[in-house]
Amino acid sequence: MNLLFAIDDNVVKQMLTTLYSVKMNTEGSFEIYVLQKDELKETERIQTFCKKYGMMYHPIIVDGTRFKDAPITDRYPATIYYRLLAQEYLPDLDRILYLDADILIINDLSKLYNLDLGDSLYAAASHSALSNNMTEPFNKVRLGNYEAESYYNSGVLLFNLPRIRQTISAEDIFKYIEENKLTLFLPDQDVLNGLYGHQIMKIPDELYNFDARMSALYFAIGDGQWDLDWVIDHTVVLHFCGRDKPWKSDYRGRYAGLYKHYMHKALM
Repeated sequence: MNLLFAIDDNVVKQMLTTLYSVKMNTEGSFEIYVLQKDELKETERIQTFCKKYGMMYHPIIVDGTRFKDAPITDRYPATIYYRLLAQEYLPDLDRILYLDADILIINDLSKLYNLDLGDSLYAAASHSALSNNMTEPFNKVRLGNYEAESYYNSGVLLFNLPRIRQTISAEDIFKYIEENKLTLFLPDQDVLNGLYGHQIMKIPDELYNFDARMSALYFAIGDGQWDLDWVIDHTVVLHFCGRDKPWKSDYRGRYAGLYKHYMHKALM
């Protein structure tokens, strides 16, 4: 199983927590590719962790100057753009699963990873059911992609690498950023949706990108089915979206204890 991350030095512990959760809930061998601007300061720690759990670590240094004109903030560093051109830096693989570093895998990833992508570039989940009815048409107008079925969260992306290499152009991405950078609220996610949203296969977010902030809404739209017990039994990807993060001491979300348990075990 090929897994992809794009991180800086600030979230190494979080990535290791994600990897530990993968290993504890999914059988198989794992190749870990990490896109980074410079060699991470804790490279040795990552290597030691991967060796301990039988994973292979592949650091990939990316020339960050390619995105010098892209919108960048403290919350959205340059590394978030690397996944848009990940295919240029990866070896000759057929597929890879990208994961944000604020994710826990709490059930088996295999079904998602082995999904038949057909001609789709990616598989991803949308959180549109959790937002109001105006969000979808607003995003289509804002991003100029009226053919997209939905607005997709880029925190979990299954890459169809042969199709991506045939379709995606760095020039198209840079041109889109230049023409739309004043309206890119969630920069790389907006680029992904604006250019390629109509070529993304939709997967259920309650399984593969459960927004941990929105438990009450999942409970409501699932007619009471998607409660805590259901999540523990069925959800594969638990995503701690937003500014509040479970590794912070003041986090009070429903899954705080679960995350802290995995982080504690990962960093022992």
